[in-house]
Amino acid sequence: MDVVVIGAGQAGLSGAYHLRRVGLRPDVDFVVLDHAPRPGGAWQFRWPSLTYGKVHGMHALPGMELTGADDTRPSSEVIGDYFTSYEDAFDLRVHRPVHVRAVREGGRGRLLVETSEGTYATRALLNATGTWDRPFWPRYPGQETFRGRQLHTAQYPGPEAFAGQRVVVVGGGASGTQHLMEIAEVAAGTTWVTRRPPVFREGPFGEVQGREAVAMVEERVRRGLPPRSVVSVTGLPLNDAIRRARAQGVLDRLPMFDRITPDGVAWDDGRTVEADVILWATGFRAAIDHLAPLRLREPGGGIAVDGTRAVMDERIHLVGYGPSASTIGANRAGRAAVTEIKRLLDRDIAPAGSPGSAGETEGGPAGELTAVHS
Repeated sequence: MDVVVIGAGQAGLSGAYHLRRVGLRPDVDFVVLDHAPRPGGAWQFRWPSLTYGKVHGMHALPGMELTGADDTRPSSEVIGDYFTSYEDAFDLRVHRPVHVRAVREGGRGRLLVETSEGTYATRALLNATGTWDRPFWPRYPGQETFRGRQLHTAQYPGPEAFAGQRVVVVGGGASGTQHLMEIAEVAAGTTWVTRRPPVFREGPFGEVQGREAVAMVEERVRRGLPPRSVVSVTGLPLNDAIRRARAQGVLDRLPMFDRITPDGVAWDDGRTVEADVILWATGFRAAIDHLAPLRLREPGGGIAVDGTRAVMDERIHLVGYGPSASTIGANRAGRAAVTEIKRLLDRDIAPAGSPGSAGETEGGPAGELTAVHS
């Protein structure tokens, strides 16, 4: 292959779309691998109570708008159907479920992508594996002694599972506040704890503020530090639901506890809270362990990225990583990565018109792409 795309979430599909636009053919010049059982990226695993109307913005994939969505349907269904239609419309031929075990140096300028369906030798790699597969579980003294249930956002089943229980929600991001507000309506009691005081953002959040937030995250990945989420630098939007929850005392935050006891959590100042459940809404880390054989990590723990390109290896582009982890950022990153990958491939491109030439396109000249809806 000329290009292997790992991951068929928003960033991966955006990259595949742009690969087709520059004349590369699916299953001939590039292949898209996805380990999920069906289309939808990480959205397919979201809890049923996260309806499409509650989603904080879903930017359309390039070339095809998402229209007429029912706000009351689960976002997993709405976006899963949209991604299915998108893959079909642009004939992206996603291989699934395929598990990528490792990416290694293959010699003669190629990378070897070892997967559950065999090994691909590729000239370039577009890595779009996101974060969903790497939930972050903090460790606290006494954690193993807790007699109740502990689960992560990645396992969140919806509020009904917490009816009549005492729940401690850990985490100050969007997921933590959403979980807390839902659970508070059915639980016997809720407690919210975060490492840092939450920052609520009032007023409009426009293009200028968005660029500033992305720039802050981008600076970290350029220095080889693990990326932070864009939300961590933008704060939480202060909407009507948040205001109501604050007025009702649901979002009264406590500082992080110091240890976990068999019956709950405790602080060094003597305060304790009894709990039946601890819900860790503590975010995710980039799912890039399969790249470990390439030794791309910097001393700071992350992969240094310039735009989407790995600084240590120009053949590798990370999309949906760091500043491109938002839905609009993923789309832009897909286009930017393909632009650079095309330049790389063109250095030793086959003569125009020869089999496998990157200048050929099924059904028309390079750059022309039409979506056909059945």
